[in-house]
Amino acid sequence: MPPDTPPDSVAAFTALLPFALDGFQRRACDALAHGHGVLVCAPTGAGKTVVGEFAVHLALAAGGKCFYTTPIKALSNQKHNDLVRRYGSDRIGLLTGDQNINGDADVVVMTTEVLRNMLYADSPALRGLSFVVMDEVHFLADRMRGAVWEEVILHLPEAVRLVSLSATVSNAEEFGGWIQTVRGDTTVVVDEHRPVPLWQHVLVGKRLLDLFDYRASGPARAGRDLLVDPELLRHISHRREADRLADWQPRGRGRAGRPTLFRTPGRPDVIGVLEQRDLLPAITFIFSRAGCDAAVKQCLRSSLRLTTDDERTRIAEIVDRRTADLDDADLIVLDFHEWREGLLRGLAAHHAGMLPTFRHTVEELFTAGLVKAVFATETLALGINMPARTVVLERLVKFNGEQHLPLTPGEYTQLTGRAGRRGIDVEGHAVVLWNPDVDPAEVAGLASTRTFPLRSSFAPTYNMTINLVHQMGPEQAHQLLERSFAQYQADRSVVGLVRAVERGEKLLGELAAEIGGREAPILDYVRLRAQIAERERAQSRSSRLQRRQAANDALTALRRGDIITITHGRRGGLAVVLEPARDDDDPRPLVLTESRWAGRISSADYSGAIAPMGRMTLPKRVEHRNPRARRDLASALTSAAAGLDVPSARRRRSGPQAEPDVDPELASLRDRVRAHRVHQLPDREDRARVAERYLKIERENDQLRRKIAAATNSLAHTFDRIVVLLTERGFIDQAGDAPSVTDDGRLLARIYSESDLLVAECLRAGVWDDLDHAELAAALSAVVYESRRDGHGLGDGAEIPTGGSRRVAVQPDPAGLCGRVR
Repeated sequence: MPPDTPPDSVAAFTALLPFALDGFQRRACDALAHGHGVLVCAPTGAGKTVVGEFAVHLALAAGGKCFYTTPIKALSNQKHNDLVRRYGSDRIGLLTGDQNINGDADVVVMTTEVLRNMLYADSPALRGLSFVVMDEVHFLADRMRGAVWEEVILHLPEAVRLVSLSATVSNAEEFGGWIQTVRGDTTVVVDEHRPVPLWQHVLVGKRLLDLFDYRASGPARAGRDLLVDPELLRHISHRREADRLADWQPRGRGRAGRPTLFRTPGRPDVIGVLEQRDLLPAITFIFSRAGCDAAVKQCLRSSLRLTTDDERTRIAEIVDRRTADLDDADLIVLDFHEWREGLLRGLAAHHAGMLPTFRHTVEELFTAGLVKAVFATETLALGINMPARTVVLERLVKFNGEQHLPLTPGEYTQLTGRAGRRGIDVEGHAVVLWNPDVDPAEVAGLASTRTFPLRSSFAPTYNMTINLVHQMGPEQAHQLLERSFAQYQADRSVVGLVRAVERGEKLLGELAAEIGGREAPILDYVRLRAQIAERERAQSRSSRLQRRQAANDALTALRRGDIITITHGRRGGLAVVLEPARDDDDPRPLVLTESRWAGRISSADYSGAIAPMGRMTLPKRVEHRNPRARRDLASALTSAAAGLDVPSARRRRSGPQAEPDVDPELASLRDRVRAHRVHQLPDREDRARVAERYLKIERENDQLRRKIAAATNSLAHTFDRIVVLLTERGFIDQAGDAPSVTDDGRLLARIYSESDLLVAECLRAGVWDDLDHAELAAALSAVVYESRRDGHGLGDGAEIPTGGSRRVAVQPDPAGLCGRVR
């Protein structure tokens, strides 16, 4: 059990803070002090992390341990530095993928994946753990990494109290209800108030306009009742009209394209507008690391300077101190002097691809107000403490790892939530750059949707499956999967389906009483009639397909000069083939009819039962578009057909159809219907109508039950299929009383990657054994790099080069799990 909580813990913690707690912060801290876990949902910048810091305070005060998890290394580093400043380096540790600092400390900050790995390895560091803080817990909706958050929540020891910090989501109660189900007493605290009001703008050219009509309602708080500012719509309309008219203006030589006036302003111009409006410091989000670096270079080529002489002196001191330990040769490779020049002018990029020293320097300078404009990837929106007065969005489309998709309301809220520094700014500003593809109504929809539903992305992976089999076996693994948030949501989603089934069963009972029970003869009779109807429909479909295929074959066989009879449609009668069909799949020969019409015919016009009646000689070149040529050729056709036996097209259309082949099964069903005892009843049709309704409801209920079964057992089915696959490949041994993990399986259990199975196969095959360091790095890049090019992935049996002439084949997915299991 967690250590006892001191009764005055909230007051003691509040005394350490330079500010009073907000209402939602106090409610959450009180719940923790009374032994509950908490789920805190509040807007970005509202101060959720204070609740996590209170959990750290409780753990240290009671002699326990606390793990503080974040989704990214940069946020872990920042939180580690914050806690070290408060509690000292001897009590605070850091564990990320590339840093291990004081990992045995009472409080350890780590990425969520590190904690997941510790749980699977049953790490000794888990002993004495009393609190786990999960910052940005809404990350469990992430398509690629979200399952890790659920794994941690499900695997944590029962005695650990969980502190979950989330952005504002619309289904907080549902999420909190699930956490309570799997973790015990949990208090849900929701606060939708932004401590700093946020104003939404659109930059059209170099003119900054309000997105909403704030004159009636003030800044965007609830936002749902706000209308798009009419002035913005008028200005965009004028711009579109001017753009349209500009397309008609003559261009000088070498001046193709639209005039410069109507292009999206360059980055130096955007920053210049913000500086004039006193809206700096600003963060411009660009969804590309290379784009962030290019933005700084673009600004450096301009005359833009955002700092004073005194600020440049302070920046130079901090930069030189931070980089003093780096070799001059390394600085040259890293374009140090250009990076330094950007900082001196108040400009910087910020992304995960930067050298940590450079990135941390940018964070320090921006927080101190010395760097005024940062071009950053969305990583900066994930809780890193670098708020700005203004956030700029260049585009409303983002690459998700596979394709470019529009921003979701949740992503828009997360990004713009960086605007407005609590205690510094009285208001924040979000700016969207307009271009002709941007619809103000769509921007308004993103900005006014302050909450979004949290949807689980949890699904068994190869690594997860092998660890579950190793730790608890398939039966207990099924029970764990049934406790996931994904299954919890699926179970709730089928409540309506279950009710529909119940209503259907009630109706079936009433109808059964009316017709004499669920085994009444009339039901058997109606089922026989339904089988006959389905058999006749199938036979009719087959007959139509056969006739169409016969017609296509006949059309394909026609040659130039063949005299035929068009048997269907308005063009019925004699015709001569002018040009054979070009496409065997959809043959459409060119013909001329005796009524002087020329065009292409298809299987809808021609029956395959009629062969060409004869042939006629055609001129070498037929001008079928020339009326005189058509007249002469139609006359020649009539003469050539004079001695032929021409069937009547009208008679072919209305005459009797060929007798279809007798279907023995259909004949048997008809005999059974005629011999059925219900067939002779006088009220047969009245009873049949009731019975047909009964069978319709029965079919609908069966469909609903299949949907329920698919929803409630989907995770277990996926898990079982992965177990079969891993058994076939030798990672699991089914020989004993219970499945066991082989040596190869233990190797797979320690590989945490989206390409876990591929890496395990390469390792056990030894395909990388003879590679030197550079070659190994190149080979590994194939399993960690995400290409942004359009492509279809590896085909069946594709091969990955492994150095020299050695190769490893990537086999097709035998369990059909591609796209579902990562």
